[in-house]
Amino acid sequence: MLLPARCFITVIALLPVPAFACASCGCTLSTDAAAGYSSQPGWRVNLDYSFIDQSQLRHGGSSATPDQVVNQPADPAAGGGEIERDTLNRYLSLAVAYRPNADWAFTAIVPWIARNHTTFGTQDAPFTTAQIAPDQISGVALSGIGDIKLLASWQGLLPTHNLGLQFGLKLPTGQYGGQDVNTGAFVGHPARFQTGPQTGSALDTSLQAGNGSTDAIVGAYWYQAVSQDFDAYANVQYQAAIMHALDRPGADFRPGNQLGLTAGLRYEANPTWVPQVQVNLLRKSRDQGALADAFDSAGTVAYLSPGLTVSLKDTLQLYGFVQVPVFSRLQGYQLFPHWTATVGVSAGF
Repeated sequence: MLLPARCFITVIALLPVPAFACASCGCTLSTDAAAGYSSQPGWRVNLDYSFIDQSQLRHGGSSATPDQVVNQPADPAAGGGEIERDTLNRYLSLAVAYRPNADWAFTAIVPWIARNHTTFGTQDAPFTTAQIAPDQISGVALSGIGDIKLLASWQGLLPTHNLGLQFGLKLPTGQYGGQDVNTGAFVGHPARFQTGPQTGSALDTSLQAGNGSTDAIVGAYWYQAVSQDFDAYANVQYQAAIMHALDRPGADFRPGNQLGLTAGLRYEANPTWVPQVQVNLLRKSRDQGALADAFDSAGTVAYLSPGLTVSLKDTLQLYGFVQVPVFSRLQGYQLFPHWTATVGVSAGF
């Protein structure tokens, strides 16, 4: 189905982008195309669920082993390294968008985060198998609202309305915190380990439901019907912290900047069943501060993301995607998913 370029309405990056111990754990999917396009003023509500299991320990572009983490730590000054075991993430994201006219769209995105994390903790060199024994596993389960995003999109650059700009903020609404590296005192309201040798200590600041920062978001997007049956689209989004609540010596944290790129193609021969594919790229710089795992938090990743949208009626769509990593260049040692999955529903009013 050939859609006029005027029909493009963007809700870029509806999925939450919380802080990760990994440069990207899969939250790079753009659901703007998945939800379909509408030229009608009014409201649109999206509800997405994502499953991301970071169960693969990686370094650079290949898998890593616990003995590498300990004997060849990313921080040259360290006498060992943390052997992370698994991070299971489940995100439920509600996005409410209002379009007053053909030029403007305003979106609020509220993520709910459920995360289970296990680790063997920081181990001293040299590595021994006793360091990864079952009794060395520490675990935590957390859930709660993450960091909310407020976004505005303007597509009045061209008469065809197929090229636009985006800007907004990420707010520090999720629970955040850590432990002062000098005194051990808790700062903020961090989730704490519930089992294992680290019981009672704070979970890594980068793995909390929020990270305490206020981020500026800027982006651009483009859409074009390229043939009778195919539509192409692309978007770019940059996010950087402009304020961070964790800012005192010994207990400071600033998340790394993120640059995301997406290009996709939709096959519109059948308006009811629309197969599509995306390529998602993400570059993240190092986290900074005493509470940051700076040497294990940056990298570049790419995903191939096939998906399908089913239109139940003109204003109601269901969609699902699977993301498969095709490239990674991770600094230090990071947990990474073998695959991720997202399903969602989009309704217009």
